[in-house]
Amino acid sequence: MNPSRLWLRLRRSNSAPIRMPHLVDESRFVDHCSRCRACVDVCETGVIVVGDGGFPELNFQRAECTFCGACARACSEPLFLAPAEAPWPYRIAIGEGCLPHLGVECRSCADACDVMAIRFRPSAGAAYPTLTDDCTGCGACLPRCPGQALSLTPLTQTPKGDIA
Repeated sequence: MNPSRLWLRLRRSNSAPIRMPHLVDESRFVDHCSRCRACVDVCETGVIVVGDGGFPELNFQRAECTFCGACARACSEPLFLAPAEAPWPYRIAIGEGCLPHLGVECRSCADACDVMAIRFRPSAGAAYPTLTDDCTGCGACLPRCPGQALSLTPLTQTPKGDIA
């Protein structure tokens, strides 16, 4: 496929891949990213991978993001903004596939969460998870969920509180 056509397809996609924290908007990123892989090479956890068209994206099945900023420092293009200008707009959402909905006790997500943003509310049967405002959206819990009930969603779409 012609690279310019691929860029156009990526720009028009409604479901853009999740990129590194504090980036400029997706359109500007696709237009100006040189695909040099510097961010991939310096990522301390390995969460940044080469995705469609050679553009970097985050793969939370490999690792979580520590928000260390190494990717921004390694980038030769002006693609990263100050964290205050472009805060990380994602949080975890807990879906209906969560095992406690099936009466199965599971706390795998909480075990993976360093900031303890996933808490459990006792109930008859299995305890149900709730998400606190402390969630950073780092993605550490995503690969740990045996029911694949967790997703990273834009902050404006993330339900707060209980999932019951």
